Amino acid sequence: MTTPLPAFLGRSALALAIAALSCAAAAHGPRHSPSAARAALPGAEVSLHDQLEAEKLSTDIYKAYFPSLELARRAAISFHGQLLESHYDAGYLVLELDAEDMDRLRAFGFRFAPATEFIEKRNRRLTELQMRLARRDPSAAEPASIPGYSCYETVEETFTAGDGLIAARPTLASWVIAGQSWLKTQNAGGYDIRVLKLTNADVTGDKPKLFIHAAMHAREYTTAPLALEFARWLVNGHGSNADATWILDHHEVHLMLHANPDGRKRAETGLSWRKNVNNNFCANSNNRGVDLNRNFTFGWNTTNGVGSSGAVCNATYRGPSAGSEPETQAIESYVRSLWPDRRGEDRNDPAPLDTSGIHIDLHSYSQLVLWPWGENATPAPNAAGLATLGRRLAWFNGYTPTQSVGLYPTDGTSDNVSYGELGVPAYTIELGTSFFQSCSVYENTIKPNNLPALIYAAKVVRTPYITPNGPDVTGLTLSNDAAGAGVAPGTPVTLSASATDTRFNQSNGAEAVQAIAAAEYTIGTPPWATGARPRALQAADGSFNSPTEALTGSLKTAGLTPGRHIVYVRARDAGGTWGPVTASFLNILASTPLVVTEVEPNDSLANAQQMATPPVQVNASIASPADVDHYRVAVGAAYTLFATVTPAADLSANVSILTTQGQVLATATGAAGQPVLVKAPNQTVFDRAYIVRVQYAGGGTGASEGAYTLLLSYF
Repeated sequence: MTTPLPAFLGRSALALAIAALSCAAAAHGPRHSPSAARAALPGAEVSLHDQLEAEKLSTDIYKAYFPSLELARRAAISFHGQLLESHYDAGYLVLELDAEDMDRLRAFGFRFAPATEFIEKRNRRLTELQMRLARRDPSAAEPASIPGYSCYETVEETFTAGDGLIAARPTLASWVIAGQSWLKTQNAGGYDIRVLKLTNADVTGDKPKLFIHAAMHAREYTTAPLALEFARWLVNGHGSNADATWILDHHEVHLMLHANPDGRKRAETGLSWRKNVNNNFCANSNNRGVDLNRNFTFGWNTTNGVGSSGAVCNATYRGPSAGSEPETQAIESYVRSLWPDRRGEDRNDPAPLDTSGIHIDLHSYSQLVLWPWGENATPAPNAAGLATLGRRLAWFNGYTPTQSVGLYPTDGTSDNVSYGELGVPAYTIELGTSFFQSCSVYENTIKPNNLPALIYAAKVVRTPYITPNGPDVTGLTLSNDAAGAGVAPGTPVTLSASATDTRFNQSNGAEAVQAIAAAEYTIGTPPWATGARPRALQAADGSFNSPTEALTGSLKTAGLTPGRHIVYVRARDAGGTWGPVTASFLNILASTPLVVTEVEPNDSLANAQQMATPPVQVNASIASPADVDHYRVAVGAAYTLFATVTPAADLSANVSILTTQGQVLATATGAAGQPVLVKAPNQTVFDRAYIVRVQYAGGGTGASEGAYTLLLSYF
């Protein structure tokens, strides 16, 4: 889909419009009047080149040196609409400020210097984009990816990726249409506002619901890709990752990947676009539209103009009325469809502790985990529970956890409907340090640090005011079946893990850390469900008396049916609270493996030795360093193939699983004499053949020193 660009002033009239800046700014009110590039411009269409040129004319950008890190974090909340970069280690923020903004910050001890380096860097980026436009064939299609940021999917690429997940796993993923973007309501292009609903439809029941929405502010590049990566982790991990499997079996995850798709398309061109594109406000300018995160109904315009702006060209323009924008309406109606109202009418009425659900609003940037209220400094009635979960989330990403009020309040924000109206815990996570975050920072820091936080939220969504008080279970392994290749029924399996109550971010306030008091496991049925049969685990040192304890226990496998079972493990602290579940697969073989002998030649994909239906054990050997053995095995739909090679004492082997066309799906190399496992899921809806390849990696060769056994199984 190609969405039309907004109508702008033609190039010939650009100078006249800029000259009229003072009149336009005065017409839009005193609060943060936009710079020349942001003034409302009358007239006809303008090229994208000139829209980028207009961005370069914004020069009221400053380094704001802060007196303390605490005040810097609070300023990042209150001045989020003006924030362009954060440099906490260097002692300053980069902000776009007018004289009134600067006076307000000076009252807190901030001092200022022109942000020359930022402006020059921005202008180089915009000039490069203009040069790309000039080199591009005007008849060619619009670029498929964001120029200079290949790691971030466009709106279309995001929806295509969602389509791919649905096609591959239709029982796990589906689209729900929550509403329409502003342009679509005007029949001028635009988008449906889609929610990717993730849950195992084959497992029925009333499931707790995690809702995440992203990219409400268009220029915040990292947010939608992170939400999409979370979707991939869940869907691709179902059946091969025990935690992803039980989360989708027993919970629902709803991802509004693009809450402001019209605006995002503007930002994909390189424009610093924040709001939606409603052309009724600050018409035909780079600053048209409404700040969606000031437009929500609960608490709209309640701070006497301090927490949002009534000036239409302002970055935090709240809109003409509460919930006026179609994108806001889509979020509000969807949220109300997910959860019942569990809070009283009075602002100080808390939601019950057993309230289910979590709402996360992904933004960038500032490295913050925020919870209500943002409209004033008064703690929310569920402040203790909100802080506990917030500090758990912030443990994973290292961000500062804090109530969302800054130097000044904000109003009309997205958490006001989910928490303020319904009582569901709501959080804003501010990712990273820049709107246009580099791909290297996103790939190496933001994604790996924040994906575990989203996974944790998905784990505790059943009782988010309770479960985060309990300890976490980490390092879960099952002996004998540690590789996941399976054990025969009746084989004892030793469970090892660690339980800890220490994983809070204590950088801003403190959470009580308690000793571990107990731990347990269940097989096949989660501990909260009817029919669960919990079995106690022991402290490895003989006594539960520390905030971190090693756990051990023996799993009885007699009587378990062949196939894959989920082992659920959780721990309880001295205060009596059970923490979230961590899980592992326990694979029980259908029978004693069929034992066969390697048949040569099997040195290529074409002549791979055909295997019987697993479990199968192959007795084989590597005759020389050049010997490469291939085995062909059929894997059922939605099953995962496990291939475990146990080599002779001096042999080191490399093991790979390939498609029949030779694409490597998984590979690993073991140390001499040590078992090596590779596994690959069949995520299609039909049976398919895989090739298992075993080759020399070091050590002995021949019938004795090069001997190995290959165990093939799938679950």
